[in-house]
Amino acid sequence: MKSMQKKMTLWILLAIFILVVTGVLSFLSQPSFGKQPSGERLERIQRSPNYRNGMFQNQIPTPMMTGDGNRWQALWKFVFGNHKGLRPEKAMPAIRTDLKQLPQKSNLMVWFGHSSYFLQVDGKKILVDPVFYAAAPVSFINKPFEGTDIFRPEDMPNIDLLIITHDHWDHLDYKTVKELRKKVSKVVCPLGVGAHFEYWGYHKEQLIELDWGEECQYSNLIVHCLPSRHFSGRGLSSNKTLWASFLLESASLTLFLGGDGGYGPHFRQIGKRFPSIDWAILENGQYSKDWKYIHTMPEQQEKVISDLNAKRVVTVHHSKYALSNHPWDEPIKTAEYLRERKKQNVSIPMIGEILLLDIGQP
Repeated sequence: MKSMQKKMTLWILLAIFILVVTGVLSFLSQPSFGKQPSGERLERIQRSPNYRNGMFQNQIPTPMMTGDGNRWQALWKFVFGNHKGLRPEKAMPAIRTDLKQLPQKSNLMVWFGHSSYFLQVDGKKILVDPVFYAAAPVSFINKPFEGTDIFRPEDMPNIDLLIITHDHWDHLDYKTVKELRKKVSKVVCPLGVGAHFEYWGYHKEQLIELDWGEECQYSNLIVHCLPSRHFSGRGLSSNKTLWASFLLESASLTLFLGGDGGYGPHFRQIGKRFPSIDWAILENGQYSKDWKYIHTMPEQQEKVISDLNAKRVVTVHHSKYALSNHPWDEPIKTAEYLRERKKQNVSIPMIGEILLLDIGQP
């Protein structure tokens, strides 16, 4: 009798295990997780000097976790820990600008919260890391702050360049880019990220994948792909696609798009190579001492600006989602401190506000 009960228990446990594994595999097989690079794309990746031991590498050693626990322990602590102060208690102020009625001759930026923003540079329309639906595999995990979720793909004009800095969920949203496909002329992204776009219905001719140090030209714009200190991945495997910062050069402006990443020697290298950066759009948020090398800490912001020698600065990666354990408004206070106490030329626009980029304009 006991032997039968043991066998029955084992069969029940085995059935539960099979159901769990099947459920996980089914979840991971959703189209939103994208595709890993393969074929000619993988062969090109394997020739990259930044790809070693089966994955992309940072310029300098970069441990992902720097606290007491591992990645999953940190996630558990964040999800089930103290959430006080992580989200605003009232709606964020925002302006619902009509992006289809912008002054055509102005160079400008409109920030959508977190790391999503629109640029108009010398008449060209550029959209960076748009996330208008979900910044996580399941939307209920990471809801936007009240008042920030006011833009959708249908609000976008036709886009000359869609720039993606890396394939994390809070920078590359499946539903957003699917709905944007017919509006986008070209996608510029780091090596490997094009595999997701091709899987999601974009044509090869739309995709421009770049390694660090490579560049492309679109009409009167030159786009340089540059290093950042970060990582990549949408599922269980990491660093199969590249992460990057970008620099845009036009006849009238030079803009540095920082993407995500921690402090490193690449900022000084970029500042020396491009000594006339008009605007730097820098990550400022979702940092933690538990992962201090893959996101820029507040005390490092002044050093980044100095290394780049940027004339003006806007900070992003904040004010829409809580992805770390710092107070939601701490990044804004950091930007204010840099502007008021350190006399840095830092602009702090509201979500949806038009920020004019031409030097000399208010």
